[in-house]
Amino acid sequence: MNTEFDKYASKGNEFLGKLAKNMGNNHDLDGAFRILRSTFHVLRKYLTVEESMQILAQLPMALKSIYVDGWKLHKPHERIKTLEEFANEILKEDGKAAWRDFSTMDDVLQDLRAVIITLSDFVSPSEMEQAFGTLPKEIKAVFNTWIPS
Repeated sequence: MNTEFDKYASKGNEFLGKLAKNMGNNHDLDGAFRILRSTFHVLRKYLTVEESMQILAQLPMALKSIYVDGWKLHKPHERIKTLEEFANEILKEDGKAAWRDFSTMDDVLQDLRAVIITLSDFVSPSEMEQAFGTLPKEIKAVFNTWIPS
């Protein structure tokens, strides 16, 4: 018997499968999950609550739970200045698994690219642009080049 929960899990697994494919042969589903979680948790630190809600509104339910897991809404969002700082935050968020998920900073950036490309399959281009529009120019430019038109 298929339940609503099964549908949510199926959509989440579909996203993770696409993400792992977009990452290439570097990661299995567990690795894709860890990197997605790390990226989401870094993104929510630098997006306003409104920008996060725009992204969340279009995500499958299973992905919403990854994004909000452990989120403290009462903390003000932070400002990020550089792409390197953003990538370092992903490494930090990935914790002890970072050594097996990433060999170089380029790996972090390529996997970030894969997350954004996969997100663009689920979130409308206008919502992507609106949500990421407040990021600093250096980061926004990179995000915009990774979002297919």
